[in-house]
Amino acid sequence: MTYDALHVFDWIKARSGDNPVYIWGHSLGTGVATNLVRRLCERETPPDALILESPFTNIREEAKSHPFSVIYRYFPGFDWFFLDPITSSGIKFANDENVKHIACPLLILHAEDDPVVPFHLGRKLYNIAAPSRSFRDFKVQFVPFHSDLGYRHKYIYKSPELPRILREFLGKSELERQH
Repeated sequence: MTYDALHVFDWIKARSGDNPVYIWGHSLGTGVATNLVRRLCERETPPDALILESPFTNIREEAKSHPFSVIYRYFPGFDWFFLDPITSSGIKFANDENVKHIACPLLILHAEDDPVVPFHLGRKLYNIAAPSRSFRDFKVQFVPFHSDLGYRHKYIYKSPELPRILREFLGKSELERQH
């Protein structure tokens, strides 16, 4: 997926002119997004910003926290039977490692009532990214959405505050240039 995303990014970047290019990943897509942006930063062609919506730290922690595993996670052998095969097959979605190598503005959005990717994993990812030396020259921001709003796992886009949040984070002039 990262290889495909690199080609899509290059294609878009070649056609975007002076317009900014942002990478936005949601849920499992945050694993692809951080992997992509890490590769882009390593080749010194970072996007203008990375936005992660409902992110997790890594696939192992997410699988352990996922609602589907609630019945099984306390059984002896859960890690060996379920988690170990995921990571031994090379599936990592290591957002927690990737953010240490990303050098561009980072915005993390997470709803407190997210039942799929627990809020604490998004906050933990922010706490890993914020002090990282790779972000020393870039803005890193975490925006929580209170559980009373009912945005859960996939409805942050409905927030009437989202355009303002994006304008303030990305810079009003960047968004105005697009219109």
